[in-house]
Amino acid sequence: MNVFKLNSWSPYVAGGMVGILICLSVLITGKYFGASTTFVRSAGLIEKVFASERVEKMDYFVQKKVRIDWQWMFVVGVFFGSLLSSRISGDYRKAALPPMWETRFGPNRAKRWVIAFVGGIIAMFGARMAGG
Repeated sequence: MNVFKLNSWSPYVAGGMVGILICLSVLITGKYFGASTTFVRSAGLIEKVFASERVEKMDYFVQKKVRIDWQWMFVVGVFFGSLLSSRISGDYRKAALPPMWETRFGPNRAKRWVIAFVGGIIAMFGARMAGG
């Protein structure tokens, strides 16, 4: 049985593997992996294109430099890794939102997008408040 061809993995196995990966990351590099700082730095990179001098003076970006680092590459790797995984398993399909969202929030596409966007903002705000 080829585990890469499965449509889904056991959440227990996948969660255990992520836990092991986090432990190895801390043991080997002394750093946790995460995404919230990466999104803020990405916003800084985009803003730097339009107002470089303003970004360099912002207190937050003086402390957290605007740069592409290993965490930024981790987030890019998560995106491309999940895309590759869905292609290999044959589970790939184009969908703006998962079908369960339509079941839960109805057929109004704009409403679903707003709910997803607001949920993302709340999750990112909480992650930043917790320090990542």
